[in-house]
Amino acid sequence: MAFNFGAPSGTSGTAAATAAPGEVSVVPKRGKVQNNFQTYVLLIFLFKGLIGGTQNKGFGFGTGFGTATGTSTGLGTGLGTGLGFGGFNTQQQQQQQTTLGGLFSQSTQAPAQSNQLINTASALSAPTLLGDERDAILAKWNQLQAFWGTGKGYFNNNIPPVEFTQENPFCRFKAVGYSCMPNNKDEDGLVVLVFNKKETDIRSQQQQLVESLHKILGGSQTLTVNVEGIKTLPDDQTEVVIYVVERSPNGTSRRVPATTLYAHFEQANVKTQLQQLGVTLSMTRTELTPAQIKQILQNPPAGVDPIIWEQAKVDNPDSEKLIPVPMVGFRELLRRLKVQEQMTKQHQTRLDIISEDISELQKNQTTTMAKIAQYKRKLMDLSHRTLQVLIKQEIQRKSGYAIQADEEQLRVQLDTIQCELNAPTQFKGRLNELMSQIRMQNHFGAVKSEERYYVDADLLREIKQHLKQQQEGLSHLISIIKDDLEDIKLVEHGLNETIHIRGGIFS
Repeated sequence: MAFNFGAPSGTSGTAAATAAPGEVSVVPKRGKVQNNFQTYVLLIFLFKGLIGGTQNKGFGFGTGFGTATGTSTGLGTGLGTGLGFGGFNTQQQQQQQTTLGGLFSQSTQAPAQSNQLINTASALSAPTLLGDERDAILAKWNQLQAFWGTGKGYFNNNIPPVEFTQENPFCRFKAVGYSCMPNNKDEDGLVVLVFNKKETDIRSQQQQLVESLHKILGGSQTLTVNVEGIKTLPDDQTEVVIYVVERSPNGTSRRVPATTLYAHFEQANVKTQLQQLGVTLSMTRTELTPAQIKQILQNPPAGVDPIIWEQAKVDNPDSEKLIPVPMVGFRELLRRLKVQEQMTKQHQTRLDIISEDISELQKNQTTTMAKIAQYKRKLMDLSHRTLQVLIKQEIQRKSGYAIQADEEQLRVQLDTIQCELNAPTQFKGRLNELMSQIRMQNHFGAVKSEERYYVDADLLREIKQHLKQQQEGLSHLISIIKDDLEDIKLVEHGLNETIHIRGGIFS
């Protein structure tokens, strides 16, 4: 990342950023150098009225997007006597009208800003402090201070010096990035409190923190403070998102609007109590209205070149979710860099957790597949046992009856199958032939060294296993056929004896 120490005009390059809601993600943008510094100063003289009217500091971009979202500063004077939340509906409308009317109106200090710009231009181009050639050296020194964004510019004995800040148009340590716009409604009541404490301390004292905030809100029994989320920030800070639920006497409940809760926290006495708890910053997490977004985009922030601001709007990768935000100074750049590093660590932690979950699921899947295979084998065994039971039951049921036609047909089919299995050209013969060929190939391979054929050990193991299974199946089938033949012979013997006995009776 580089900053340009040339003149402060030009167009910006491309930028893109992604950030979680409420977080800031920045890719800086650099301006093109303009060599003629005095021309730029003369343009300020010519268009001082226009430039003075467009320098809007209402959104406080110098402190980051957090203050930009908290545009409800000064909404209302408090939560009412005894925190009377019942009057929010009418009070909130009046507060918003008053604040928005003052926030987006033209600045009443335009003449003062115009004089400030004239004095700045005089200090940078033509100081008349000494009245000799040393004024040119003083002008160069003032220009250097303006570029750096700090110091005082002396230019006239009768006029106080100009105070150079990083918000002045000539400061070179500026860039433009993008921030994610929040998408929460005002009715959600989400307010962000930034504590100068570690996340572990906040979580260990979460209940005491909720009780302290409840006391700050007046300790009313109809109010309940809830913590929406806790997140770690750089520099040992912690972000706590809260909302307050109000219960009415009829049993219904609703969330206190975020603007109203924020206005109460911004009161002087309440803010002091929050500071005692370690709160360094409070802001609402509510989405910007289309009018607010339009106002931000139309008016460049203080000290940002309108050309760079227009280019930033053109280069916005997602105008529906991201909004241009200026970066001023190395401190802001460092803060945003730390935020990005913190988010990267959180994402990496989440990826590690997901990876562990995937590994555990893979182990469970392997175990489940093994159990399924075991249950399949068990099911096959039970099926065979059930078939044997059915056979015995059928034999017992048919005991004493003559052989039926379908049974005779089944016996013939079984005999045919047995003959086919024992035929020389069928399975047994083919298996014997294959085995003899394998032996011959091994023998020829041993005799002829130039022609050697080997059977892969795994393939041979599979063939043996297959043949063994086939042999077991055939043996099982043969045993069943033998049992059936013995049963048939027994039935025939019984029938012959019955016929013989009947013949002796009737003879």
